[in-house]
Amino acid sequence: MGSLHAPDAGMAVNNARDVYTRRNEGVSIWVVRAADIVASSPGDKGALFEPSNSKVYRHPTFFPMPEEVKNL
Repeated sequence: MGSLHAPDAGMAVNNARDVYTRRNEGVSIWVVRAADIVASSPGDKGALFEPSNSKVYRHPTFFPMPEEVKNL
């Protein structure tokens, strides 16, 4: 996860590979122009995230884990 600059999409993929997968940990690289990224405002935090507090059933700890599942 990060950002870099490149003159075109192909170079962006190559640069991202070189910068973010140096230890062969990558499986896929997604490249998106910064102008195409939309983000919420930190000021909208309450309106966006507070409703989920009343939905504890969505939290993964709500479900029992089988004994055979380790290190999750």
